[in-house]
Amino acid sequence: MGRLGCYVRARLRRRLFAWFGVSILTTGLVVGLVMNLLGGPAWRQEADRARTFVSNRLAEVWDDPVHRDALVRSVAKDLDVEVELLDAQGTPLVRTGGPCPPYAELSVPVEREGVRLGTARACYGQTRTRRQPWHGPLVLLLSVATLWMASGWISRRLSRPMDTLARAAQELGEGRLDTRVQLGRHATGEMTLLAGSFNEMAARIERQMADQRELLAAVSHELRTPLARLRVLVELMRDAGGPERTADQMEREVVELDALVGELLASSRLDFGQMTPRELDGKDLGARALERTGLPAEALSVEVPDAKLTGDATLLGRALANLLDNARKHGQGVEALRLLEREGQLAFCVDDRGPGLLPGEETRIFEPFYRKDRGGEAREAGSLGLGLALVQRIARAHGGETFAENRAGGGARVGFTLRREGPASVTAPPAAARSPA
Repeated sequence: MGRLGCYVRARLRRRLFAWFGVSILTTGLVVGLVMNLLGGPAWRQEADRARTFVSNRLAEVWDDPVHRDALVRSVAKDLDVEVELLDAQGTPLVRTGGPCPPYAELSVPVEREGVRLGTARACYGQTRTRRQPWHGPLVLLLSVATLWMASGWISRRLSRPMDTLARAAQELGEGRLDTRVQLGRHATGEMTLLAGSFNEMAARIERQMADQRELLAAVSHELRTPLARLRVLVELMRDAGGPERTADQMEREVVELDALVGELLASSRLDFGQMTPRELDGKDLGARALERTGLPAEALSVEVPDAKLTGDATLLGRALANLLDNARKHGQGVEALRLLEREGQLAFCVDDRGPGLLPGEETRIFEPFYRKDRGGEAREAGSLGLGLALVQRIARAHGGETFAENRAGGGARVGFTLRREGPASVTAPPAAARSPA
C-alpha cells in the first residue's frame, strides 16, 4: 500500500479518522446523486414554469409602459430582488436598482407568439448579500472541512482508551509491574471492563513476581548457614584423619554451592533494584577480584589513565569473579584481567589461554543455562551457565554491555563495559514487595 497506506494503518485513531472522512464523502456523493436523480427534473420543471409565467405576464403588458413598469416594480418588491428589463436590442427599458452583472441569478426571455420582445433579468441588490460564483464551492469546502475536523475529534475520543491500554501494556512488558490503567472520563462500558481486567492481571503478576523473588532471596540467604556448617564439618573430618580425597570433593561441592547462592543473591538484588552506587576505583576492584580467586596481582593490566567509576561494589565484584571463574573453568586459565577504554566506556575484560570461541558463541555464552561441548568434554559438573548471564545483567544495570571475542594471538577475551557516571536507572518494586534479604 505504500507509505501512505502504512501511515493510515499505523494506529487506530488514524484508521477511524480516515474511515469517518470516507464515510462523509461517500454520503455526500450518494445524497447528491439521489437528489439529482429524483429531484432534478422536478426542480427544472418548476423553474421552467416560473420563467414561462413571468414571460407571459410581461408579454401581456409589454405595449403598455405604465402597467409594464408597475409589474416590474411589484415583482422586485415582492421577491426582494432588483429587476432589469431590456428590449430586443439589449437597451434598458426599466430598472429597479443598479444594473445586474453578467452572472445574474435569473434571466427570462420575453416572447409573444414566437417573437422575442426583450429580456427580464433579476439579481440581488446591495441590500442583500450578493453571491459570487465562488461562494458555492467555498461553502462546500468549509462544510467538508468542518465534518472532517469533527471526524478527527470523534476518532481521537474513541481511540484514546485503546492508546492508554497500549501504553500500559508496553510499560508492563518492560518490567514496570506497578503500571495500572486509569481511563478517567474517557471510559466507556467495554473499555471499563477491559481496563479492570488489565489492572487485575497486572496486580496478580506483580504479587506472583514479588512472592517468587522474596522466596528466592529468603532461600538463598538461609542456605548460607548450612553451607558454613558443611565447611566446618569438612575441616573437622580432615582433622580426624578422614579420607583426604572425600574431603576435597565435599569442599569443592560446598564452594560450588556457595558460588551459586552468591549468584542467586546478586540476581535477587538486581530484581529488587537494591543497588548502592558509590565512587569506586577500577584498579582496586580488579585487585580484590584477583585476590579472592587466588590469582597473582601481576595479572591485572590497567590500560586507562583514569579508572574511576560509580557503581555497586558488591555486584561489580561478583561480575569480575564470574569472568575470572569462567576463564579458569572453560578457557584453560586466566592470562590477564584488563581495564581499558572501549567505545567511550570503561571496560573490564579477561583474556584466557583457551582455544577461543566457536562461531556464534560471542553472544550465546551470555544466555542463561547455556552449556557447550568442545571436543566431547562437557562443562564442569555443577556449572549451570548462570555466571556470564549474571555478568550481562550487572553490566546493563550499570549502563553498559557485555562482549566476547577471539584474540589475534589465540584465546578469548570476555568482558563488560560500564558508564563512568553511574548505573542506569533500575525500576524497583513497591516497598511492600521488597525482600529483607
